Parts: sequence; structure tokens; C-alpha cells
Amino acid sequence: MKKFTILMSVAVLALSSGAASAAEKIRIATEGAYAPFNFVADDGSLQGFDVDIAKALCEKMKADCEIVKQEWDGMIPGLLAKKFDAIAASMSITAERKQKIDFSKKYYNTPAVIVARKDAKIAVDANGNPTDKGMKGLKIGVQRSTIHENYARAHFKDAEIVVYDSADNANLDLVNGRIDARMDDILALQEGVLKTEGGDDFKIFGKGFVGGELGEGVGIGVRKEDTKLRDAFSKAIQEIRADGTYKKINDKYFSFDAYGD
Repeated sequence: MKKFTILMSVAVLALSSGAASAAEKIRIATEGAYAPFNFVADDGSLQGFDVDIAKALCEKMKADCEIVKQEWDGMIPGLLAKKFDAIAASMSITAERKQKIDFSKKYYNTPAVIVARKDAKIAVDANGNPTDKGMKGLKIGVQRSTIHENYARAHFKDAEIVVYDSADNANLDLVNGRIDARMDDILALQEGVLKTEGGDDFKIFGKGFVGGELGEGVGIGVRKEDTKLRDAFSKAIQEIRADGTYKKINDKYFSFDAYGD
């Protein structure tokens, strides 16, 4: 009986050890359609600021990570269904999302802006940003289930909010005149509209929006029960900020510190 008990204990320890090893393999989802944060390169690989940050965090955590592609609409459902373990896809930390999942500390925070043709008749307020009245009657393109959709619906009630499955499709309709304006992250619109062919015909209206429906910045999304993984990501974010890794990645994509205030 004693021998049997010892054998059972060894077996349990072996299984526990195996589970721990398996847990070190972390699957991280990104969209692959939101340049410069995440996109699919010509060779089919996932690239971008989100991807590089995720890889740097995994290196600090000494974790074996795999970056996988996931459509935006399925991000949170996929995480909850355990298709992957974390989200690194420019997902902002909001009260609404925190009801379903948890987040690491932020790893960047940039403003949302309105982009339209330079000759668009868009009025701005005393703070220099477009007003509800100034956007009245205009078609504003946003990506579905984003902070930008939530903000546009809350603040531009006299405009028509047109929802898209991807930022790329929304940008295409803006350039082709099927919508009047786009609301999105400033860096995403610079890359997706202003720096593209014909982008000289467009401009940013206003100084940009932060806070409220736009959240507290972008973090790594995890399941609520995965507190150790959340804390490991948060610690690694602090470490790459401190040792210069973050700055090296940041400067590869941006001319200013995307981390924000």
C-alpha cells in the first residue's frame, strides 16, 4: 500500500510538471489588419508594433509564445473559448471589456482622430476638435466593436455611423468617397490613409480625443482567472520600458513615445 501511494505521488508530480511545462507555451492573438500595429507582411508573417511588443514581453517572461491571427470580431470570444491565451491587438482597456476579460498594464496610449478630405466642412469646438454639429449629416466610418465605434455613437449623434469589419475596408471606402470621414487611432489613420496613394487629399481634423469611451490605453488581454499571466505581462512591460527594449521597438514605427501619459 505504501509503495502504491509513493507511485501515485510520483505520477501526480509528473503530471503537474507536464502541466507547468505546457503552460509555458502561450498563444497570443493579433488581428493582422491594423497597420502599423499589426499586419501580414509579404512573406505571410505577422508583423507590427503589437507583434514586436508581444515577442519582447515573451522573451522577458522566458515563455515559449506563438502569435496567431484572429479576426477582430472573434477576439474576446476566442480568448474565452481558450483558442488562445492572450490578445495583443491594440485592444484598449475599457470598463465594458473588463466585465468579460482582464488586462495587463497599458503598453501604449495614442489619441483617436477624425480624418476627412481637406475641403470637408467640419466645424471644431474651442478645444480644436470636431463637434456633433460639425459632423451633422456626415457618414463616419468605424471598425465594428471598437472604442471608436462607441465614441462616435455617443458623441456624433447627428452623423451616420457606418460600421466595417476591418479598418482596411473602412479606409478604402473613405478614399473612394463612399463615406465622408473616418474615426480611428491617429497612427492607424496616418498609415492607412494619409501615407497611401491619394492621401495628400485628406487631413486630420482636430487635436484628437482621449479618455471616456476610448479607455485607459492599450493592454494585453487575458482571461479573468489568469491573474499570474496578467501580472507577468505587466511586469515584463515595466522591464522593457526600463531597459530600452520598448524604445527600440517604438522608434522602429513611430517618431514619438507611443506609451503616452
